[in-house]
Amino acid sequence: MPKCSISHTRLLTHSLRRTPLHLGLSQTQTLPSYSSSNLPEPPPPPVSAEIFKSGTKMDSHKSGSYKSGDLTFYSLIDNFAASFDFRSLEEVLHQMKRERRVFIEKIFIVMFKAYGKAHLPEKALDLFHRMGDEFQCRQTVKSFNSVLNVIIHEGLFHRALEFYSHVIASKSLNIHPNALTFNLVIKALCKLGLVDQAVEVFREIPLRNCAPDTYTYSTLMHGLCKEGRIDEAVSLLDEMQIEGIFPNPVAFNVLISALCKKGDLVRAGKLVDNMSLKGCVPNEVTYNALVHGLCLKGKLDKAVSLLNRMVSNNCVPNDVTFGTLINGFVKQGRASDGARVLISLEERGHHGNEYIYSSLISGLFKEGKSKHAMQLWKEMVEKGCEPNTVVYSALIDGLCREGKPDEAREYLLEMENKGYLPNSFTYSSLMRGFFEAGDSHKAILVWKEMANNNCSHNEVCYSILVNGLCKDGKLMEALMVWKQMLSRGIKLDVVAYTSMIHGFCNAQLVEQGLKLFHQMLCQEPELQPDVITYNILLNAFCTQNSISRAIDILNIMLDQGCDPDFITCDIFLKTLRENMNPPQDGREFLDELVVRLVKRQKTIGASNVIEVMLRKFLLPKASTWAIVLQQLCKPKNVRKTISECWSRMCH
Repeated sequence: MPKCSISHTRLLTHSLRRTPLHLGLSQTQTLPSYSSSNLPEPPPPPVSAEIFKSGTKMDSHKSGSYKSGDLTFYSLIDNFAASFDFRSLEEVLHQMKRERRVFIEKIFIVMFKAYGKAHLPEKALDLFHRMGDEFQCRQTVKSFNSVLNVIIHEGLFHRALEFYSHVIASKSLNIHPNALTFNLVIKALCKLGLVDQAVEVFREIPLRNCAPDTYTYSTLMHGLCKEGRIDEAVSLLDEMQIEGIFPNPVAFNVLISALCKKGDLVRAGKLVDNMSLKGCVPNEVTYNALVHGLCLKGKLDKAVSLLNRMVSNNCVPNDVTFGTLINGFVKQGRASDGARVLISLEERGHHGNEYIYSSLISGLFKEGKSKHAMQLWKEMVEKGCEPNTVVYSALIDGLCREGKPDEAREYLLEMENKGYLPNSFTYSSLMRGFFEAGDSHKAILVWKEMANNNCSHNEVCYSILVNGLCKDGKLMEALMVWKQMLSRGIKLDVVAYTSMIHGFCNAQLVEQGLKLFHQMLCQEPELQPDVITYNILLNAFCTQNSISRAIDILNIMLDQGCDPDFITCDIFLKTLRENMNPPQDGREFLDELVVRLVKRQKTIGASNVIEVMLRKFLLPKASTWAIVLQQLCKPKNVRKTISECWSRMCH
């Protein structure tokens, strides 16, 4: 059994003394009593013979006619519970009560399950508390677990823990939790992110003369993995095997999936080997996790090989497998290869779903393959796959990227006519399309239409509107939208800030733009200026021939860890060539910039600057080359540099 530390047993000690097991909850969270004395007694409805006849009609070929007796009532309860006829159930219960029939726990568990399927957890709770007081049927851990399971399945995890604490603390109920109870409690705690408390409960299980099972371990491992505590989850797998509990595929898959998401494919692969040695056959969940991990790492060819191995091992790939692989190709800029995977999918008797098609259509448009994207759209419709909001949105976004917002607008109307509601992404794509086509009037009409259709404007929509207005030279209108964002508490993003800074700089109000820039520097990491923001300010100061202030911005850029790009270099080269007397070619400036970047271990930024120098035939000094090569040839940087080179070659 798992060992228990003294600290891990404190919570259980309270329970053993018959006090509530709090699980981090306050006393005020315990449930009130649901005794029948708190509820008005309805007048006893007469139960005629018709109710018995109606019951027999539901399953007459199996049960025959009912006879007045306890089994008759139990059969009625089974039938009415199966049909969710709760009114008739209550009538049967009251009739049994008047006739002093025997109430057994089994019939209440049947009703609890029916309430669960009908999403009525409060009804199940109420009936549980009425069992003893009203119907003289003693509740045991079986009925307790049944109700606890109903509450948890409904996602009411806090409510479930309150119910648990209330029941365990009740001396009159005298219910002792079993292994299933602890499994349910651990599940609720993990769902709430209270993993430490879940571990504490887990360590107490042996003290209650219970033993954790495979489900207990799997649930806790999943909770730990969700919190990023993968090493602790893996150690649980080892502990599980030491205790003589053989892991099932679920336990292995939890860990394999977490390791693949983290990118630790080596450890994931070892777990798969361990899984096979233990007699657990990898299933589609295992392969899907591995395919996902390989796609995240960009190892798409290995993912395809794994797919073939999956088939050879008689494990059938499902929509998730193909969807993950296709999405991986799209993210790597290989949407055409993804389309070939779709063909392979169809040859195996599968059919692409809306999400696969939306991913491919979006990817093909982003790669500039609009004809292929439209052909895929046509094939999708011909094959009977009805496009939904997601696919329509991908098509509309793609057409706008191609500079065809009017055509995209036609598909928006078609989409609405078919009953699919556009979302914020649909509208924002269309707005961006019209702004980039130079038609700000139509873009603003889309903004207004969005409001009329009760589709809320999110931060992306506001950023697109601000950016479009600034590019169109409508700074005052953009300022009005900006103030509206602030007054409504809309979260500002880098695009919105950068757009306003660009608008101010274009209007020769560079100081106003600089104020916003300094505001950004004071924000959280995700709102820090990016290379586009810096380039806008650098260009503004260089245009004003304020080279010293441009250098100040460049220094801030380097201090903030933002790498200069080709545009940054071109801005300074142009200024040094056109505004300096005598004109300078910029070689010394870029050479010094490379040295500064290398000293800060900004290898990629230094490589970008060297690439510009070589394109402009401005050779770095020999000493600069030496510094760069020395930095690149450090063992930890060699792999990174090679990986970066391969990435550039693939694109």
